[in-house]
Amino acid sequence: MKKGIKLLAVAVMGMAVVACSSAEKMADLAQNVVVKCNPEVLEAIGGNVDADISITYPDDYFHPKAILEVTPVLVYQGGEAKMTPFIYQGEKIKDNYKVVSRNGATVNEKVHFDYVEGMEKSTLEFRGVVRYKKHNFRMPIRKVADGVNTTYMLVKSRGRLPFKADNYQEIIQQSEEGQILYLINSAQVRAKELRSQSITDFQAALDEIKANERKTLVGTEVVAYASPDGGEELNTKLSDRRSQSADKAWSSVVKNREVADPEVRSIGQDWEGFEELVQNSDIEDKDLILRVLSMYSDPEVRENEIKNMSSVYTELKSGILPELRRARFIANVEYKNYTPEELMKLVEENLNVLDEEALLRAATLVRDNDSKYRLYNQAIEKFGSDRARFNLGVAYAAAGELDKAANAFAQVRNKDADLQNALGVLALRNGDYETASNYFKQSKTEVANANQGVIDILTGNYEQAIRNFKDADGCNFNLALSYLLTGQLNQAENIDCDRDRDCARCSYLKAIIAARKGNTDDVKKYLDEVADKDKALAERAYTDIEFAEYYK
Repeated sequence: MKKGIKLLAVAVMGMAVVACSSAEKMADLAQNVVVKCNPEVLEAIGGNVDADISITYPDDYFHPKAILEVTPVLVYQGGEAKMTPFIYQGEKIKDNYKVVSRNGATVNEKVHFDYVEGMEKSTLEFRGVVRYKKHNFRMPIRKVADGVNTTYMLVKSRGRLPFKADNYQEIIQQSEEGQILYLINSAQVRAKELRSQSITDFQAALDEIKANERKTLVGTEVVAYASPDGGEELNTKLSDRRSQSADKAWSSVVKNREVADPEVRSIGQDWEGFEELVQNSDIEDKDLILRVLSMYSDPEVRENEIKNMSSVYTELKSGILPELRRARFIANVEYKNYTPEELMKLVEENLNVLDEEALLRAATLVRDNDSKYRLYNQAIEKFGSDRARFNLGVAYAAAGELDKAANAFAQVRNKDADLQNALGVLALRNGDYETASNYFKQSKTEVANANQGVIDILTGNYEQAIRNFKDADGCNFNLALSYLLTGQLNQAENIDCDRDRDCARCSYLKAIIAARKGNTDDVKKYLDEVADKDKALAERAYTDIEFAEYYK
């Protein structure tokens, strides 16, 4: 704590040894008893206020036939909390309490109180009674410590529960294509191929791209292939000739259309297309063919192995290989998707036209919770969207409707790490730290580690909290708080906690750092910032032991 704050670390009022001729004198000379408290200022950790106490009774103080009852009492605004008394007995008392010799002794005790609101401004008192035969002598009330420091309660304790991202694309890459087929070992473009349905559809697509204001033609390609039979060298040359003939045919395909010249490529043997056609065929031994492709990468070995399957190869020659003697005409297109303004309009006027990704994106744009719920439910009902199920739970949790959030998460099918984190956050917000911690440790995501850091602060494990927060992005305030709680003031001061967008709380934290460093001007500056932004937090400062010197 800051130098100058009035702390009662050692309650000593005189150390002179005086003869104690009676039990009554024990009460009269109570100031000779030395009481020390550790910590010197009481601190709440994990909802508990604990301290170690040492009591030193001087020589010739404790009457051998007396009993002393000492009751620790924490007096705070709005009430007081009492512990069970510590009871000590003189040497000649036959009972089961701690014995204090007439020659003096030091006894060690622990005090414990459950924190309740109001204890921020409090005093730990010892109230003693000396009992001797039938007489009771009340001792002066002994002030032992001030407190309670509750700085750890500044932690941002709700836990982080992000939505699952949508895959909405503002610009969608599309392509349209047609193709022409060649005869075996030929690179000649047949006239009928240029009148085929494939080419007709491609030309119609080019016209539609031109007419559609959302579409932009960004490039064209001509790509030629050879079927994977007849040898690699032969097919490479054949594919090259086909690329040249297809390039010449391009001008006929795009006649009277404003289309840029294509990029022309020759692939050679089309093993990729071969595998795809086989996979989608009903050839009886297709699994055997696919296994050959996976076992061998050398084109010649592949071809020989497949030709050895004579019955299969006959089927391939008639049904598969002719489809690979081809050239493709490709138009690459950028499609401009709905703008945020258009999405919002469609939400109100024509929700049914939105696909899953558009619904998920629209849900991030609407402001009111009911609209979010409606959009997520639409995505669930229409597309069975599991991300929408998850995000519906997140939306309920953000609105404080934890029971509804739990029901939504129960419907999520993908029991992934994000769901484990979400269930941990619900447990955290319900005050079940043990369950929350178990979920976070199962999740093991960066966000879950940060949430575990919150548990660490709430349970007093400040060093571990630092480790968890350091590995997570977006935990700046809690990381700075963790450094502060471990006394690492410079590290706490160097954290840019404003990134958490909680300016008032960040200013409050900076005020505490300044107070502990004795920087009076900075304390005032930061507390003034707090007062401008958060009146309730500013009120806290008046009873906060961190600022005891500034609000005497």
